Amino acid sequence: MQRVFLDEHSIKENLYPFAQTGPVSNLRVGILTIKEKWEKGIGQGAVVVENEKDSRNFPANQIPGKSFFEQLSNANPEEDSSRIINYPWDLISINDWAIREDFKILTKKKISDLIPENVEVVNVRDIFIEEGATLNHCFLNASTGPIYIGKNAEIMEGAFIRGPFALCEGAVVKMGAKIYGATTIGPYSVAGGEIKNSILMGYSNKAHDGYLGDSVIGEWCNIGAGTSNSNLKNNAGQVKVWHKRTRSFIEVGLKCGLIMGDYSRSAINTSFNTGTVIGICANVFGPGLTPKYIADFSWGFEGKQKYTWEKVQEHINNWKKLKNSAVSETEIQNLKSIFDRS
Repeated sequence: MQRVFLDEHSIKENLYPFAQTGPVSNLRVGILTIKEKWEKGIGQGAVVVENEKDSRNFPANQIPGKSFFEQLSNANPEEDSSRIINYPWDLISINDWAIREDFKILTKKKISDLIPENVEVVNVRDIFIEEGATLNHCFLNASTGPIYIGKNAEIMEGAFIRGPFALCEGAVVKMGAKIYGATTIGPYSVAGGEIKNSILMGYSNKAHDGYLGDSVIGEWCNIGAGTSNSNLKNNAGQVKVWHKRTRSFIEVGLKCGLIMGDYSRSAINTSFNTGTVIGICANVFGPGLTPKYIADFSWGFEGKQKYTWEKVQEHINNWKKLKNSAVSETEIQNLKSIFDRS
């Protein structure tokens, strides 16, 4: 049995807000989480361990591709066979590459389910459908990258999808959605409206009209109807994003949309500023454009009030019930620890 230890001790703070609520290896980029990539890439008998003793060690922010594992047994793999994420916005920039790499791993020696006759497709050889998926009168264009449809996922009528694209297990694309690559819709998430180059980690909803672009949305989030984000400044200048560890704004390039931590939500018709960072469990509402940074457990975005702990537990439980789940005791303890420090 091959044992791999993914070391995250020195990197968690840089990956705020996503590394607060779980290990870095639980982050999803491409189709799989980082941990799942290692387990599937190494093959049967692989295990990602929590103790570095008697294991081969790698940084948890190293994202392996297919060729990385092919070279692993011989020597140190070539630099181009993996990617490094130092900041949350790096997930956006590598998602195209990561979907393509995961697609190769997940579809190797497997046969796709049949594509229904009522579905329009371009470049069928780069479309893979797992068992139990439901597709109706939609359009799949894989000429710009592969399209992966996970087990028991659903794409409703009138949806237009351009690859690279990943719809993970149990996730849903609603009627009339327009989705551009490179986009990942994580497990049991719901996607609607217009989405481009974005990641929904899992169990989150962007179910209605509105624009989501160049963004990363954590787990158990909800984006209200009509909500849109800006991903490009009006002067087409460099976007600056709040970096919590250094308490400063960092230039990240010409495009960056919304970075939203786990359990956060926005009211209907919220307008997110370019390069906005939201902490965990924030209830976002208020007039006009949002501030560029909204802290953990915020109530509204004007900084006048904080979520009460009782409401935190009640509201997260309510959202989890909608997906037939419940808050674990471990989650509660972790959230309470973060709440007390915020």
